[in-house]
Amino acid sequence: MADVFSAARLVAVDFIDLPGWADDDHAAAFAAFRRSAIRLAAKSPTTKELGPDSAALVREGKAAIALGEGIEQAEARTFFETHFRPFRVEPNSGEGFVTGFFEPEVDARLQPSLAFPVPLLAPPRGLREIGADDDRRNLDPTLTWALEDEQGRLAACPNRRAIMAGVLDGRARPIAYVGSAVEAFFIHVQGAARLRLPGGDLLRVTFAAKSGHPYFPVARLMLERGVVASPSEATADALRSWLEGLAPQDRRAALGRNPSYIFFREAPVDDPTLGPIAAAGVALTAGRSLAVDRSQITFHAPVFVEADLAAGPFRRLMVAQDTGSAIIGPARGDIFFGSGEAAFALAARVRDTARFTLLVPRET
Repeated sequence: MADVFSAARLVAVDFIDLPGWADDDHAAAFAAFRRSAIRLAAKSPTTKELGPDSAALVREGKAAIALGEGIEQAEARTFFETHFRPFRVEPNSGEGFVTGFFEPEVDARLQPSLAFPVPLLAPPRGLREIGADDDRRNLDPTLTWALEDEQGRLAACPNRRAIMAGVLDGRARPIAYVGSAVEAFFIHVQGAARLRLPGGDLLRVTFAAKSGHPYFPVARLMLERGVVASPSEATADALRSWLEGLAPQDRRAALGRNPSYIFFREAPVDDPTLGPIAAAGVALTAGRSLAVDRSQITFHAPVFVEADLAAGPFRRLMVAQDTGSAIIGPARGDIFFGSGEAAFALAARVRDTARFTLLVPRET
C-alpha cells in the first residue's frame, strides 16, 4: 500500500526489508525515544504532513515509559516491531539527503578582550516570531521573525552584516565572548555550544531567537569562487579552513552574505553525555537524534536512516528531535554527532544521499 502526499509518498515495507535493522543497537534507540516519550507525555506535538499522528505517538510513548529505563537489546527491538510499522519515505522529486551537525565546545569569557572579542548575543527586546494573524504589510514576505515595538508594530530585525557592525550594541545583551568570528559563525549554524570558562566551568548557550532573514549557505561561496569544484567538496571542515584563511575584511564580507543571525539563551549542562535541548524539547543524543523538516515529520517520530558515509555504512534507528533552517524536504535529515572537536570531525564531511523509513504507530 502507499499513501500519497504533496511532497512524498509513504510506502509500506517490512522490518526485514531494512538493511542493517537486525544489527542496530535498539536499546540505544529506545533510550533516545524514551526521552522523547517523557516530553510527549508533557506536551503533545503538532501532527505534520507525513505524520505520524501525534496522539498515536503519545500512546506509544506511554508504553515506552512503562517499560522503564535500561531495557535489553531484544526487548527494545521487540518494542519497536510490536508498536510500529515501517514506511519508506519516497520523495516525489530528487533523492534523500543527509548531513551532520554537532555542538561546538570552545573557550569563552564573560567579558570582552583582545583575545575574546566576538559576542554571543541574547535576543533584543521585542524580537518574536511572526504569527499568521500579524500585520506584515510593511515587512519583507521572506521574514519569519521581527521586532515588535510598544505599540505592537512590527519592524525588520537587522541582518547579520549590520549586527556584526554593532547596530545592536546596547540593545542586545552579550552572554559571553569567543575568540573569533568563525567560531561564532559555526555556533550560529549549529544553534548551540558548550563554552569553557576559566576555572573549568561549562556554560551552554542554545537557540533563543533569530533575525528572521532567509538563511544563505556560506559554503556556496566556495563554489562561486572556484575554491571547490563540486557541492560534495563544500564540507564544514573545508569551509572553516577557507574562512580562517581569508583576510579580516574578506572574512566579514563572506560571513555577512548569510543575513540570518542567531540569538541565544543560557542553559545548564546537566548531563555532559547529552547534547543541548533541541527544538522538540528533548536533550539530543549523539548518533540517535535527527533533525528533520518540521513541516513534514512529526517531532519524536522514530526514523530509520540508511546512508553510506565516508566513515562507513550508517544504518541506524533515530528519533526526530530537532530541525534547522537548511533542513527542507520530506527526505532530508541532519544527524547529531555529539559535542566537541571529535564530533565536528565526524559531522563535517557528511553530505550524502540517504534513504529514510518512518516508523508509524500500528494502530494509527
